[in-house]
Amino acid sequence: MQFSHLEVSNHEVSHRARRVLQIAGIVLALIAALVVSPQSAAEENGNRGAAELFATLPNGASGPEGLTVGPDGNIYVATFGFNQNGSVTGPGQLYVFNPEGHLLRQVAVANSSPHLLGIAFHPNSGLLLVADFGAGKVLSVDTLSGASSVFMTVTGSSGLNGITFDHAGNVYASDSAQGIIWKTGPSGGAGTAWVSDPLLTTTGIPPFGANGIEFNHDESAMFAANTGNDTVVRIPVNNGTPGKPAVFVNSINGADGIAIDAHDNLWVAANQSDEIDVVDPSGKLLARLGDFEGVDRHGLPHGLLFPASPAFSPNGEFMYVTNLALDLRVFGLPEAVDSQWCAQVRHFTVSKIRTRFRPLGSNDGDR
Repeated sequence: MQFSHLEVSNHEVSHRARRVLQIAGIVLALIAALVVSPQSAAEENGNRGAAELFATLPNGASGPEGLTVGPDGNIYVATFGFNQNGSVTGPGQLYVFNPEGHLLRQVAVANSSPHLLGIAFHPNSGLLLVADFGAGKVLSVDTLSGASSVFMTVTGSSGLNGITFDHAGNVYASDSAQGIIWKTGPSGGAGTAWVSDPLLTTTGIPPFGANGIEFNHDESAMFAANTGNDTVVRIPVNNGTPGKPAVFVNSINGADGIAIDAHDNLWVAANQSDEIDVVDPSGKLLARLGDFEGVDRHGLPHGLLFPASPAFSPNGEFMYVTNLALDLRVFGLPEAVDSQWCAQVRHFTVSKIRTRFRPLGSNDGDR
């Protein structure tokens, strides 16, 4: 009887232990369902476009503008030569970061002004081309030594800004001041006015006309951002010959740099609304990604602040974006809503954004 009673007790203990474990498992499952990681929460809300900090430029750097991803997978950034106090002096600076955001080197670009804008690697020669806004020319720059030579010259009181290429390796540079798209051959030389049109000029603020430029994949059109007009202009192209430009979309607030994905969607940096606008080939808005989240007490901006140049990572999973953080008051212009924030910046940054997003109006699926 005593042994039998012990068996019953052990059986009851075992049964109760199993019940406790079952209940604990249910509780843990409920907790796991309720406690969602930040990334999962963002996905549930359809917000996969939060801007994360990718890299911080060294102390003393000016605002980063041009950005490109090199054939080596590293991220190359050129600075515009302005900080909260106004223009800086000395040669323009090139910063090279690895894909983890660690600074590999800083290179002074020889024989340049401090004011560098668009940068891009030539698809055939591999040369790094840099638009020297201050000097009115495009430079070819050695990414290790900083040695440079003049690659392209233009005429007039120019404001060279964006750079792109066609499949033949011809080089195009936008002129924000004169409303021109300049063209030269794969080996460089004097630029010719490929397109000149009032739609590429502006009297608006910020006072930059033609800015970021990119071809779609079949090169039936070039798209050019006009920053001061808040537009993207479409230039039809037939066998390399441009047609009449027309406004493709309006109301991208401070349209700046452009990147085009595999589906011919345009990813446009809106530097006055601190976001990336994704627009499909018909002109329909698909998403607004990233946002500005303030400047901390150390002078570090969080999120996007005057985003300028976007570029995709080699695998297409991320977009890198420079944060120019430009206080328009240094040009004697009326302040923008984020000018006072820009004046607080002491450490300039590059952001990254995941490129998977839920399109506006969609309840499931990704693009």
